[in-house]
Amino acid sequence: MVTINDIAKEAGVAKSTVSRYLNNGSVSPKTKEKIDAIVKKRGYKPNTFARSLKAQKTNMIGVIIPRLDSPSTNEVLSGIDSKAYEKGFQLIITNANQETEREIEDIYTLAKQKVDGIIFLAKEVTSKHRKTIEEIDIPFLVLGQETKEIPSITHDDYGAGKKIAQHALDLGHHDFLYFTVSREDKAVGRDRYDGFYKEISRNSLAKVEMVETSFLMREAYNTAMIELKKSKATFIVGATDTIALAVMKAANDLKMSVPEDISIAGYGGYDLLSFMSPALTTVKYPYFTIGDLAIETLEKMILKEEVPHQQALENQLIIKETTKKFK
Repeated sequence: MVTINDIAKEAGVAKSTVSRYLNNGSVSPKTKEKIDAIVKKRGYKPNTFARSLKAQKTNMIGVIIPRLDSPSTNEVLSGIDSKAYEKGFQLIITNANQETEREIEDIYTLAKQKVDGIIFLAKEVTSKHRKTIEEIDIPFLVLGQETKEIPSITHDDYGAGKKIAQHALDLGHHDFLYFTVSREDKAVGRDRYDGFYKEISRNSLAKVEMVETSFLMREAYNTAMIELKKSKATFIVGATDTIALAVMKAANDLKMSVPEDISIAGYGGYDLLSFMSPALTTVKYPYFTIGDLAIETLEKMILKEEVPHQQALENQLIIKETTKKFK
């Protein structure tokens, strides 16, 4: 097994120099480049446990997720896990099931585990969250919701809503039914709908009916079974792809054809949707990328380097088979 001594000997430097390199200490660019090459060539993996004992760091990162059955969460976690492994971090993942009290408990629990930092996939950030985060006083990064006091990485949810609205209007639709979630969720429940409604309102002939439902497909399906029976909408939007899929299932059970009778669109662009037919028109979000960027950002915070207070990632409208021109 390759050791620090082996790396130091081959690089022609002291063991302490390699140790500083491994702990992100002060090393000249030339020496860093030389050690980089040797580490990659020899496939050296540092003993993170031993390093943590010496540096009073655990090299562990806590991740609080909202629920276990979310495709978007799974893709974000994949990005987090990939970059964390590359950086030598271990992950402690907790599921809060979208319950504020559990989120608060998880923050305290992770702090007690001496994690170096926490990534929070948030439904919302309340005053109670902010008080707890201030109290634990460790690097803390929020994903998915913009906050004033805490560094965050978000998606352009408002812009995503506008993109779907523009697409629908371009297709000649005027009657819309929008399945959203609680406005407590600023990104999904507010920003996406507000962007959609703002753009639709530019057309004086357009009418939008908004219905609140749940992230859970079964509940979204039950809501859709009620609303579709009485709606005259020709274009329907789900606040997530899973909600849109639940609406498609309800439409099928009510003998409505997609997209011949109604057009349907969602948000997410999950990989699994490429295997369904008809393929869903959606706004694709870079979920893996936000996970990757989260580790890069949190590492800088742990090292007390400056990071942007708020970062926003773009998304892309993907037009597939569930939307068509209104006749």
